[in-house]
Amino acid sequence: MYPARFDYLAPTSWEEAVAALVTHGSDAKVLAGGCSLIPILKLRLAEPRFLIDLRRVGARDVTDEHDRLRIGAMVRESSIDEPGGVAARRCAILRETSAVIADPIVRNMGTVGGNLAHADPANDHPAVMLALNAEIVARGPSGDRVIGVDDFFVDLYQTALRPDELLTEIRVPTDQAGTGGAYEKFERQVGDFPIVGVAARVSLADGIVTTARIGLTNVGPTALRARASEELLVGRPATDAVIDEAAGATTADIEPWSELRGSADYKRAILPVIAGRAIRRAVRRATAASGGDRG
Repeated sequence: MYPARFDYLAPTSWEEAVAALVTHGSDAKVLAGGCSLIPILKLRLAEPRFLIDLRRVGARDVTDEHDRLRIGAMVRESSIDEPGGVAARRCAILRETSAVIADPIVRNMGTVGGNLAHADPANDHPAVMLALNAEIVARGPSGDRVIGVDDFFVDLYQTALRPDELLTEIRVPTDQAGTGGAYEKFERQVGDFPIVGVAARVSLADGIVTTARIGLTNVGPTALRARASEELLVGRPATDAVIDEAAGATTADIEPWSELRGSADYKRAILPVIAGRAIRRAVRRATAASGGDRG
């Protein structure tokens, strides 16, 4: 099926793009990489009168500011996945995540900003951004505002972006001494959406967990944090018993639904296993970053 007829707009700056969005409002859709939007248009699940293509606005750089990375909304997944690139060197969990998204064709087209703005609870990046405690920069007619990631994902395919705002940048902390992160994805086949996914980021001091953030994928209408698990980790030694207890708590307060990839009961059964793997790898990386010898 072909998309319905639309007028194509190609702004060359964020200001032009925001102005177009304000002018056309709900009659417009915004195109970043197009990996999600193009299939929706072809199926005529959406029939916008205007398509605002962001490919000429720039925002394709990843900037290292020592303690954080500033990721332009139009940065491609393949750029994050690039070996030796700044993202891979400074925030390992980001490269680990981008490397398991779909296939090379999608990674060469899909953007980090588009992935987040689409707010698909089965996408990989949202849970990872929760684990990283990322900040989302939105631009509207009144300028920029910063949205904490905990407030960004509102509901199924809904974010805190206002109707006249565009996501322009993502800010994430870089890897520091004593801190490690990992993303574990359980899928039917390579490149598929996850049945469940878990992102974990922990900090250690003398073997004690000082901070922990755990994001969950595809077990609710949005990516969400496993707060009960986080509380069980913080202030305790990162032993196997503690990790197992925290991993088991990931099923608290989740609302998975049954789908072709797996039933709700199956997701509840497999989630603690995947969480345990993610937390253990995060702990190993945090230990290594502390100068420890845990593998």
